[in-house]
Formats: sequence, C-alpha cells, structure tokens
Amino acid sequence: MLQDMPQIGFGLWKIPQQDTAASVIEAVRAGYRHFDSAADYANEAETGEGLAQAIAEGLVTRDDLWVTSKLWNTFHAAQHVEEACRKSLADLQLDCLDLYLIHFPIALEYVPIAQRYPPEWLNNPSDAIPEMKRAAVPLHETWAAMEALVDKGLVKRIGICNYNSALIHDLMTYARIKPAMLQIEAHPYLTQEKLIRCAGEYGIDVTAFSPLGAQSYFELNMADAGESLLGSAAVMVAAQAHGKTPAQVLLRWGVQRGTAIIPKTSKPDRMRENLAIDDFALSNVEMAAITSLNQDRRFNDPGVFTEAAFGTFHPIYD
Repeated sequence: MLQDMPQIGFGLWKIPQQDTAASVIEAVRAGYRHFDSAADYANEAETGEGLAQAIAEGLVTRDDLWVTSKLWNTFHAAQHVEEACRKSLADLQLDCLDLYLIHFPIALEYVPIAQRYPPEWLNNPSDAIPEMKRAAVPLHETWAAMEALVDKGLVKRIGICNYNSALIHDLMTYARIKPAMLQIEAHPYLTQEKLIRCAGEYGIDVTAFSPLGAQSYFELNMADAGESLLGSAAVMVAAQAHGKTPAQVLLRWGVQRGTAIIPKTSKPDRMRENLAIDDFALSNVEMAAITSLNQDRRFNDPGVFTEAAFGTFHPIYD
C-alpha cells in the first residue's frame, strides 16, 4: 500500500452538503486520516471547511492527512485538467493533493465552472431534451495533463478509477509517471481478482469503493434489498466467530486481501465501528468462503445507469 496512506479511508460520496463539514470533523475525531473526495460529490467546499476546522482546533495537522480527489469527465481535455484540479484545491482549502484520480475513463464535453459546478453527466440539463455529450478526447491526452500536475507540485501522486485491465495495459505503454492507485468497486459480490492482480503486476495499489456492496445503492434504486451482503451466511458465521459485526467482517475481508477501503457513513458510532477491524484476522477458510460469494455483480455500472438516467448507452465494462 502507498506509503503514508491509511488503508481505511473515509468516503465522502453521497454525504449531504449540510452534513459534510460536521461529518469530516467527527471522522477526524474518530481517527480517520484518509479522506476520499471528488468534484462530482458536490461537497468539496464543505469537506474543506471540515478539514480546515479540524486543523484549526488542533485535532490534526495537514501532514497527518491524506486527501484524494478526482478529475471529472467534463475536464478531460488537456487545457481543462489544471483548471479542475485548482478548483478542487480551492474548495478543499489545500495547496496540494496527496492523490488525484481520473474519475471515469469517459470524456464528456466541457462545461465551464462558472456555468455549472459540478457539471455532472448532462451537458444541458435545463433543455427540453437534455443530453450526455461525449467529447473526442483520448485518455493519453488526459494522462499527460495529469502528469503535468505532478510536475507543478499541485498533486503528489496520480491514478485512475474505473479502468479495466485493457486500459491499464494501454496506459502503462505511454505513462511517463506511472499510476499510483487504481480505485474500483470491489466487494464479495464483485471480487475483481483478475483486475486486482493485473494492477499488482504493474505495481499499482488498489482502493475498493463500496466495500460493503449493495448498501450504498439502495437509496439510488441501483440494488435490491435482497442483495445485501450483511446477511450472507459466510459473513454472519465469521462475524459470530470473531464477535464482530457483519460490516466489520466485510471491511476486514477487503483490508486482508490487500486493498485500501473507503466506507462511507455519517453516523459517529458507525465511523468508529468501521475503524475497529485491526484486532482480528479472518482465517484462510473464512476468506475463501467470503470470496466464493462472487457473482460479478456490479452496482456502479455506467453501462446501466447512463442509459437509464441520461438516455445514453455508454458501457465501459464488457
């Protein structure tokens, strides 16, 4: 795992703006030092307020923190990458990011920050027929602009999200600065073993988002209630054996297989619960039983939600 990056991070996706600053401060108090943000989460300004207050109160120093953000799809063109990064830095009240990731391997037409921010997926949401407009920007152009951010000292490391193995192989043929991190959806219903192994072959660390599986997607109608991993027999047996909650077992599984994890919660007791997974280890039998739950079930799939929500079929996984 990357030096200085805590293996358990605090995910900021879907935390309401009005709750974000307080949640960040509470997370710092709970012991989190790794914060996973993105322009598209629409709460980076509030995240910055929380981090600034935590630092002002002496709870942490900037050097104690690891802050990740992500380049949104509408800023892929070389001339817009630095603009997007500087906006995130300003909102987060930081001089430098520890890690900056390409959020999706999807280029969309540019939307000026002054016009709408975050731009989200639709180019013209107020039109009678709003559209998701693709942009003709190759990923190698975006990556070169990401490398320039490192050269300028705006970010310490760069990486990728939601890439498949073919895109990783291609990226490694032209990257002057190699990606430090691959962030992907990964949980026992989507173990992604080949992709994680591929990243490892290139020395790329992996962060798993949605490490609890379906829990993040119920409210978005992207998962059915029956798809929860918390009630699966393999997880419940391990939880009972170790005196832990099913959620802690799932998070431990993610950490023990060598990935970083970024669970999300705004509840202080759950924040502490999610961190309390270092005092036990799953056996090889328990790990194998949980891994065998794999169904290749992807909850966060652009090949599904872009068509359903934005009227454009745009798969990135076959």
